[in-house]
Amino acid sequence: MYRFLLTRQWVILTLVALVLIPTMIWLGIWQMHRYEERDARNQLVTNALNAKPVPVEDLASPGHVVNSHERYRAVTAKGRYDTDDELVVRRRVNSNEEVGYHILTPFVLKDGRVLLVNRGWIPANGAQTSFPKVPAPPRGETTVTGRLMPNETTEASGIKDLKDLPDRQVMLINSKQEAERLGRTVLGGYVAQTAPAPKGDIPELVGAPGKEDSALNYAYAIQWWLFAAAVPVGWVVLVRRELRERRRKEETPTAEAETPAAVG
Repeated sequence: MYRFLLTRQWVILTLVALVLIPTMIWLGIWQMHRYEERDARNQLVTNALNAKPVPVEDLASPGHVVNSHERYRAVTAKGRYDTDDELVVRRRVNSNEEVGYHILTPFVLKDGRVLLVNRGWIPANGAQTSFPKVPAPPRGETTVTGRLMPNETTEASGIKDLKDLPDRQVMLINSKQEAERLGRTVLGGYVAQTAPAPKGDIPELVGAPGKEDSALNYAYAIQWWLFAAAVPVGWVVLVRRELRERRRKEETPTAEAETPAAVG
């Protein structure tokens, strides 16, 4: 009764099932790895945002590369803004996905070193061929609080670092490039300002980082494993249905032969 499993149709069907099962199991494992990676990154963000603010000098130094454990850490800095060397970062969006600029202002610490501070977003009103009108920061000595961020790169951000831009405009925030431009000692990375809040809500402070949807990867992993389990179940169901069909066809002629002929 099981000879039909050796037919071309059933051999192909069985081979496809044997390929699908390990493939779906592997896809589930891959999704679970993605879940663990994204969940770990979310935990790093949570830990950084909930950590007590520390002086920026405790984490950053000239040439320092901000790592994943330091990213988003709340830091404080005492000094003064240097608006003479202020820049704007092009093609940045706010919470409403409106295109504008981020204001990048050098913040001179008490020891003379410079910290780059992203003071927030302003709209790009008019042509972007000249330096826009930028709200002034507080004058004199002040204390800034913000989230420590690594230098931006094209690889990480997807933003192409265009050259020959209008004066005092850049595409990416990079402390190494700014150290060369300013001819001063600049701490590695930069700070996205969270306090003090600007007057009139302009510039608009950069929002807190969002969390990755790791639960979706977990759901995909379970889904792939359920699919893998369903393949052999489906194969057995098809085999049993085929057996029933074959038995029914074999029994039908016999039943007809045993039926007595009608008397005319």
